[in-house]
Amino acid sequence: MLAQLRHCLDTPHQFDQVPAQHALREAAVLVPLLHREQGLTMLLTQRTDHLHDHAGQISFPGGRRDEGDASVVATALREAEEEIGLPPQHVSILGCLPEYQTVTGFAIAPIVGLVTPPAQWSLDVFEVASVFEVPLSFLLNPEYHERHQREYQGVMRAFWSMQWQDHYIWGATAGMIVSLYERLHGKTGAITEAG
Repeated sequence: MLAQLRHCLDTPHQFDQVPAQHALREAAVLVPLLHREQGLTMLLTQRTDHLHDHAGQISFPGGRRDEGDASVVATALREAEEEIGLPPQHVSILGCLPEYQTVTGFAIAPIVGLVTPPAQWSLDVFEVASVFEVPLSFLLNPEYHERHQREYQGVMRAFWSMQWQDHYIWGATAGMIVSLYERLHGKTGAITEAG
């Protein structure tokens, strides 16, 4: 599976070489994969309930690109270290997924990495309520990918979701997971929440 992932992912440098041609704000997330005895898993975070943006939602560690970040990979690694205490040296970058554009004005670079987990996660308790792992085989099974439509600011928007135990994964996070599935099955292109 790892060889297949490496083959179908883009190199992260593509984001740094193409100047932004839109007014979207740059961001990056780490899509952390862990090699467990039972197979690959994906690490996700649940955001705290008091946050102004995306309170209580399931997400990847990540955030806005700072001026001091040398690349989107640097952004993803910095944010993962800040949010869950993942040292950058514990991540082997496999590649990246297509840019994901959100209706809230972000162009997100999803950076896929194989993670050697620390002995214990060190969560930023202001931002992250918990972390959990989901079998990659579950997340990449299209039977669990649900497509929805809702009106947002007067426009119909489409989004993906999937339910894992008591965790409702939706929006950008689910969209990036579906993007990974599509990449593994030969489909390419940028993904947006616009439908």
